[in-house]
Amino acid sequence: MIQIFNTIEEINTKAATLFVVSAQKAIQEKGKFTAVLTGGSSPAGLYKLLASPDYKSKIDWSKVYIFWGDERWVPLDDDRSNAKMSFDTLLSHVPIPQENIFPMYKEGVSPEAYAVTYEQSVKDITGPDGKLDLILLGLGDDGHTASLFPGEAVLHEQTKWVDAYRLESQNMHRITLTAPLINKAEQIIVVAFGEKKAPALKEVLHGDYNPTTYPMQLIQPVTGELLFLVDKSAAGTTN
Repeated sequence: MIQIFNTIEEINTKAATLFVVSAQKAIQEKGKFTAVLTGGSSPAGLYKLLASPDYKSKIDWSKVYIFWGDERWVPLDDDRSNAKMSFDTLLSHVPIPQENIFPMYKEGVSPEAYAVTYEQSVKDITGPDGKLDLILLGLGDDGHTASLFPGEAVLHEQTKWVDAYRLESQNMHRITLTAPLINKAEQIIVVAFGEKKAPALKEVLHGDYNPTTYPMQLIQPVTGELLFLVDKSAAGTTN
């Protein structure tokens, strides 16, 4: 499904509402809500909205468990850290227990070793089925999502739920959830806005299946829902 909005603010309002509804439903049905946050600057407005009184008061944050879709392998106080942005805009402003938050970085270990640890953390919270309630994703101008970048070996991963590798084009390590885990989710929401996203979005939605070039095409939920929330600029060439 794709929903098109006039402004970023409208996208954020829709995404925040879906986040609240998903949280309330999961907590009512099974006593906890597992959510995966996305990084970069794009979701900052959404996170600030979720931290505002009207939204944060509607969620029992003591029963919320937070993971990330991917991360740059940098310290948590580094401005490039997805976790830092999430704490600055959302997590430091809501009453969520620290032990319910699972940043994708740990000092003193390798990213590859921590990927194994992180996968176990997901299993500890979700159980062996690995079904997360809500995953937020972005869409890169090049068609990537999470740290599933074009042409990388991680795109072919079938067994690991979390993987880490060196992304030579950025001269840094990345750690990411893999497509098999993401596709287990109950609900996946992709937020994209701006005309720079339009070519990739067109290929992802309407082009030939070529996930090596457009990794977002790997995201095909097994039983859950996939929803694109985009503005008119991003959707401009998809009509």
